[in-house]
Amino acid sequence: MELPENTLRNCSLSPASTPRHPHSTILPPMSDPLATLENLYTAVLADVLDTLGHHNQTLSADIHALTPANKVKGRVFTARAEAVDTIPPEPYKLEMKAIDTMLAGDVLVVDAGHNRQCAFWGELLSTACQAKGVRGVVMSTCTRDLWALNQMNFPVFGIGRTPADSKGRIDVTAIGQPITLDGVAVKNGDFLVGDEDGVVVIPQEAVDQTLELATEKVSGENTVRDELANGAPVAEIFAKHGIL
Repeated sequence: MELPENTLRNCSLSPASTPRHPHSTILPPMSDPLATLENLYTAVLADVLDTLGHHNQTLSADIHALTPANKVKGRVFTARAEAVDTIPPEPYKLEMKAIDTMLAGDVLVVDAGHNRQCAFWGELLSTACQAKGVRGVVMSTCTRDLWALNQMNFPVFGIGRTPADSKGRIDVTAIGQPITLDGVAVKNGDFLVGDEDGVVVIPQEAVDQTLELATEKVSGENTVRDELANGAPVAEIFAKHGIL
């Protein structure tokens, strides 16, 4: 989507119409979940969430890194986009509003219904997000401008690429509201990790326990790896540590 830089810079926001950002009033008890997430990866988080009874927290395999920057970790800020047949009176309005509303440490998560007809994302929106500390975008749709995105340290996760603009093809209909993406319930204030294996969403209410157990599991996996590398039988190691 080709937008002049001043369009993003001067986009006015109405306090009454802007969804209250949950991070301003509701913080997980853990002092810095983002710092803890830096040492974790999706597979261990998925395992821990399974153990805690959260069995549906992994997005589909169709959503993957489209850029060389292939790791994203942050708080969730949601958007919903829907296919349209005509150009809206104010194209890009809520898409720009989402970007201007997000805080440093956020990741934009977009339910777009696995739309492959156009590119929802591109270079200029990534530039705007990167400038304010937004950590990436995860979406069930496509991007473009990969010639530029490939040179940026900004993770873009999606389902494909196409040069077709989103104007008149797909438009954001809600921001900051709960969404369901690939059957995963996602809301503002959840946390998200994406890497080479895929994307996992951590419910806000389970963040502390998940990160604590995942940190312990990483330590245990390191021990198991060392013992397996020394030739110990797999069954013996599994019986000993319960990790495989």
